[in-house]
Amino acid sequence: MLLMEIKDCNNKVLPSLMDKLARKPESKDAYQYVISKRLGRKTYKEQYAFLYKHKMVSVKEVYQYLDHQAGDEDAFSREPFVVWFQAPKTVAKEFLIIPQHTTPEAAVREIDELYDVYLDVKQKWTSQNFLFMGDFNADCGYVPKKQWKNIRLRANEEFVWLIGDKNDTTVKDSTDCAYDRIVVHGEVFLRSIVPDSTTIFNFKEAYGLSEEQALAVSDHFSVEVELKTEPGHAESKGLKAPLPKKTRRRKKP
Repeated sequence: MLLMEIKDCNNKVLPSLMDKLARKPESKDAYQYVISKRLGRKTYKEQYAFLYKHKMVSVKEVYQYLDHQAGDEDAFSREPFVVWFQAPKTVAKEFLIIPQHTTPEAAVREIDELYDVYLDVKQKWTSQNFLFMGDFNADCGYVPKKQWKNIRLRANEEFVWLIGDKNDTTVKDSTDCAYDRIVVHGEVFLRSIVPDSTTIFNFKEAYGLSEEQALAVSDHFSVEVELKTEPGHAESKGLKAPLPKKTRRRKKP
């Protein structure tokens, strides 16, 4: 699980979460986490963190992208914190996750820059299994349709976008935007994804929350995908993956 927008300057939030998990018999000592440093240009800073079951996966390496590319320095407000996982119980025995929370007004540039992160990590590590995910702010006014052709992560067909442009990952009934995305690279990795498992988790409906209650948790729904634990066959040679169905929520009168 990728956690984003952690604004805790005292390093108390994640230890508190781990303590609460440890109190539950079914999850005692089951989880570990890895967290980035506080990232941001000025006083406003955030962290990325990954919470995981250590019996299922382990952290092989971590890498804080430095954003020092010559001629294009400081492209990201919050540079990706890349984590390479080993997963012996899944078809993809290892994979790396590149998280990103873009600045809305710079979403086009930052999503495009993820391609440079891919090239950088590809030189650094040997993995062929890449998963990009997070709040890309990749829709509505922040990424106009005419700009998609200028985003290398989208224009290059080797990268498969599992959350479609017509999906809605926002909590408010008044918005309908596919801000949050999952992007996969690697033929073997794509074949390891369970068909139709890409999901937008509507916790508001799942837990019977009002919009106000849900917004106290987050203004975005989480997105998720499942990996196979046993070998399977690719759906097609064209690296096509099923998209989640567009969720239509009934609005209040």
